[in-house]
Amino acid sequence: MQDRSRISPRAFARIAAFIEGHAGIKMPQSKRLLVEGRLLRNVNSSPFGSIDEYCDHVLSGDASEAELRDLINALTTNKTDFFREPGHFDYIRSVILPLFVKEGKTRVRCWSAAASTGMEAYTLAMVLADFVLHNAGPDFDILATDIDTKVLQEARRGIYPLPSLAPVPPQMQQRYVQRANEPARKEGRIAPSLRRKIAFAQLNLMDSHYPVGDPMDIIMCRNVLIYFEKAVQEKVIARLCQKLRPGGYLLLGHSESIMGLDLPLETVGNTVFRKIGP
Repeated sequence: MQDRSRISPRAFARIAAFIEGHAGIKMPQSKRLLVEGRLLRNVNSSPFGSIDEYCDHVLSGDASEAELRDLINALTTNKTDFFREPGHFDYIRSVILPLFVKEGKTRVRCWSAAASTGMEAYTLAMVLADFVLHNAGPDFDILATDIDTKVLQEARRGIYPLPSLAPVPPQMQQRYVQRANEPARKEGRIAPSLRRKIAFAQLNLMDSHYPVGDPMDIIMCRNVLIYFEKAVQEKVIARLCQKLRPGGYLLLGHSESIMGLDLPLETVGNTVFRKIGP
């Protein structure tokens, strides 16, 4: 009798094909134990007796949207930190925003395209708000999207354990983080003035169209393309470029590259790219 906590080769192959087709995420055999651990949590809160039974149900075509969403949420990776890869935020502060001021821009549109629990979007908001404070503009708004609806709920709340807020500089913590009234809770919440600047929404980067409104000035899509095959990476970046205004900036993760891809981008910094053309 198969252990209920193990996934059979057949079920793993079906799950891997589903998650790659739906979310673009590669799921090699080396991730089998990770898949088992994450799916077992779903099984434990379901009427199914094993991971294989659960997989048969959610991939049968009879599963509800909520069940499929829970499956996707379980298998997506949500590693994030405040001020992760800080060189990008230094570049935004010292190069991109001063250029926007010279251009006479009065408003900057930004998109955090793999927002996870919101730390990247809130970091960007802090950098932009500080620039506005010391330079009298431009104003800004941020769209933050992710495929995982569970992490988006956390992002909207904007409440984080104090250790995760440690990378935020002390002056920014004083300005943009509210400590819990009860010290024993050891958490802080992003100030309402920043939360109002960010709209959170569910979006799958594998979709053929990104309904994000007017062209963006800055798009951050960091540390998600590494989970995609090269052909999928090119399609996703091409769609991101469609939502980037000419002269706007795309920032990828430090382990990601556009080398060999046919895209309207020029390299202007370490994994910082500027859109070329009209």
